[in-house]
Amino acid sequence: MRWKRRTRRRFLLVWLLLVTAALLLFLRLSVAPVVQELAKARVANRASYVINEAIEEQLENGQIDYDNIVFLEKDVNGNITALKTNIAEINRLKTQILSVVDTMLLDLDINEVGLPLGSLILPEIFSGTGPKLPVKVMSISSSDADFRNIFAEAGINQTSHQIMMDVYITMTILTPVGAESVEATSAVVVAETVIVGNVPQSYVNVG
Repeated sequence: MRWKRRTRRRFLLVWLLLVTAALLLFLRLSVAPVVQELAKARVANRASYVINEAIEEQLENGQIDYDNIVFLEKDVNGNITALKTNIAEINRLKTQILSVVDTMLLDLDINEVGLPLGSLILPEIFSGTGPKLPVKVMSISSSDADFRNIFAEAGINQTSHQIMMDVYITMTILTPVGAESVEATSAVVVAETVIVGNVPQSYVNVG
């Protein structure tokens, strides 16, 4: 009798282990894509916020100034004849801002990018609630930035000039279902002014 009981218990234990393993495998295969997409979207959104926050911090500290980036050349009558970009200042800003962004992204914790469990289970009802599944930025694979110019009418004989910074970040994140690569981009105005008079046809050393 005892031998039969032990055999039965062992059979039940093995059966439970197999059922549990099958259930976990099913959940992994069915839930993993959702977890990956949610984690990537959440980290990308947070990265865009971090980029804006880093540039805003530089603006508040006086690290970014239009007059240090662009030189306006004028003729003897005071008319603007050319705009020139200070490439050295552009490169300094690029290096400084990307360094701040990289550091801020690597310092993100679970409270900022973790996945609420409710967003995976009945998201229509429990979205954003429940304990958070850990998501961590492991490394910054690459980070780069480009600068571009936007000119727009700002009134009679006035032109708004904006210098935009397009930031591109590629990160490796760790989610409960494995590592993923995430790309994030953001376009931010780093400097702007209003030019009075005709916009010159010459714009030298555009970053």
